[in-house]
Amino acid sequence: MASHEFTSIRSPRIKGVRRLAKRTFRQRERRFLAEGPQAVREALAAVDGGRDGRSPYGGTALGVVEVFATAEAAQRHLDLVDAAHAAGVPTHRVSLDVMSELAQTVTPQGIIALCEFVDVPLDQVGDVRLAVVLSHVRDPGNAGTVLRTADAAGADVVIFTDASVDPYNGKCVRASAGSLFHLPVVVGVPVSAAVEFLRGRGARVWAADGGGPKDLHQVADGGDLDGPVGWVFGNEAWGLPEDVVRQTDGAVSVPIYGGAESLNLATAAAVCLYTTARQQRSA
Repeated sequence: MASHEFTSIRSPRIKGVRRLAKRTFRQRERRFLAEGPQAVREALAAVDGGRDGRSPYGGTALGVVEVFATAEAAQRHLDLVDAAHAAGVPTHRVSLDVMSELAQTVTPQGIIALCEFVDVPLDQVGDVRLAVVLSHVRDPGNAGTVLRTADAAGADVVIFTDASVDPYNGKCVRASAGSLFHLPVVVGVPVSAAVEFLRGRGARVWAADGGGPKDLHQVADGGDLDGPVGWVFGNEAWGLPEDVVRQTDGAVSVPIYGGAESLNLATAAAVCLYTTARQQRSA
């Protein structure tokens, strides 16, 4: 595939890519930037349908449109350059100034992939054993970390409701550490539709809430995490709205044994998801 060298931040091509930092342009073009070698590596792996040869996105065509790398980064990450060439993905050489223009980090790692959106419609998600619903989660770092945790815990889908952050936000993509490319992600559905979908897949749906009357360990010991489960996580600052909690099977809290006031969202999600995964594997 043809590649080019870009040395000017005034290049129309570079300006066109740079504007994907804004959500409006990302949604218009259905493209986003994956920054850093880990994200680029996982994006390129997804081009071929995933590491095990099967796409986790229900057959949706995934693609890395092109890769931008500085000379030093291209040399340091020859494996990524080779993988891009093998997949027919153009790899463009860029100057340090251009990379600084494209990157959204203070200290860029020198390589960025321009990718197509990877989200799928809710009705294309298959069987669900463990699911995550992000409701009113606004912090992209938290959202990306929960996505990464869900992937690690073996979740089948992560649903970003219409009141939550854009999963293609640069900080969210980086925080996911490549997990955005590993499992189906659904974007922009109402929380009620997400809960209804999960119940239709035979799942019990629990709301994670620091003030919830049900204790996570009691729920686990009672067998309520043995079957398919969906977890709804809310905003770290103010939790879940009451109308959302009412749609679930109940609010569940992670017990605090020490003097901490609460757990942050990502930590609470990790505890809930791994507790569920353990119960499901031992049931």
